[in-house]
Amino acid sequence: MAGAVLMITITDRSRGGEFASWFQAQGASLILGALGRGTATTEVLDYLGLEATEKVVLLLAAPRSSRLVRKAARELWLDVPGRGILMTVPIASVGGARARDELLQWQAEEDDMEKEITHELIVVITNRGCTDQVMDAARSAGAAGGTTIQAKGTGTKLARKFLGVSLAAEKEMVFILTRIQDRTPIMKAVMAQAGMQTKAQSVAFSMPVTDLAGLRQLEEDA
Repeated sequence: MAGAVLMITITDRSRGGEFASWFQAQGASLILGALGRGTATTEVLDYLGLEATEKVVLLLAAPRSSRLVRKAARELWLDVPGRGILMTVPIASVGGARARDELLQWQAEEDDMEKEITHELIVVITNRGCTDQVMDAARSAGAAGGTTIQAKGTGTKLARKFLGVSLAAEKEMVFILTRIQDRTPIMKAVMAQAGMQTKAQSVAFSMPVTDLAGLRQLEEDA
């Protein structure tokens, strides 16, 4: 679907209500929230001014609008270290015209020209308790940190049939935002050090990030 994105916002849990209220005021009809945990090292936390690793991850569908991302960056103070980050990834389609109209009813202005993709979001699905193994591998290839949320897997018997391994039902999803040139080394490191042949049994994939706010200080230092 042209022009539709999934907005992913990560911030401290104490700000979750404030951020959700802001998106509702912009016209968002459905906001999903999940409790998360930051995985950044102490050095990175100090650099970004973060004092806690307890996070909330907000997800919502919206028309693509760089102006909306800039408005969020300005009004939610995302350029202030420690406030949080916002990224968007493309949505290919929405099932049903009614659901599409409900989710994408925002009054988006005409958007800017297409921008070059500079970042990707790596998503790693791993066995619960193996986040450190995944992040150690990712950091060895240049990742600064990530955010993890708990999940539950299904179809483990089918996976054993086709993959030849037994998969644990308790999972964690690790979100790692990275520059596009670092994606391949990070994913290779994760699969080599925490892949299906290890106790982590990780699966990794990546998605292009079309708009991004909240990483200015990191980008200026690069």
